[in-house]
Amino acid sequence: MKIYQIDSSARKEGSTSRALAKKVLEKIKKPGDEVIYRDLDDEMLFVAGLTESGMSIPENERTDQHKKMFELSDKLVKELKDSDKIIISTPIYNFGPPATLKAWSDLAARVKSTFKYSPDGKQIGLLENKKVYLVITSGGTKIGGKDDYLTPWLKHVLNFFGIKDIKTISADQMSIDYEKSIKDAEKQIKDLIL
Repeated sequence: MKIYQIDSSARKEGSTSRALAKKVLEKIKKPGDEVIYRDLDDEMLFVAGLTESGMSIPENERTDQHKKMFELSDKLVKELKDSDKIIISTPIYNFGPPATLKAWSDLAARVKSTFKYSPDGKQIGLLENKKVYLVITSGGTKIGGKDDYLTPWLKHVLNFFGIKDIKTISADQMSIDYEKSIKDAEKQIKDLIL
């Protein structure tokens, strides 16, 4: 099995989402499993300077920036396709995703690679039979509450790619009761059914 771990917190040290994702990896990883790791804070580009819609630019019209963007996009798509299980760890920043996670989703959304359109215009995800573990943390936002725009957005993106088997591990409202939030998240990890 290939496990794809994606961390998106801007904090390298002391990140709760990163620490919990590591615990999820320890829980689900079996001997012989391969781990593909991506830290979105290390290398991420934003979709910019497009001349056509849908990440579609003829190769002979691509600037050096376009070439870098497509090279990274190709890597991200391959990592997704090659994986069996995916761990995505993310904090909620101002009710939504970190900018790097949004950029990742923009670069991973490639027509005919991660999704396609049917003749009648219906969107069809091409990444089926994958299991995702979302590790979501927040300081004050209640995960799944009315102010949480990250969780429904991220699930929608994954569904768009054809990924339906999604389990959420949450440590929310850490500013209110940190100890309880962490204890609840660790119990969720312990109780994961593999």
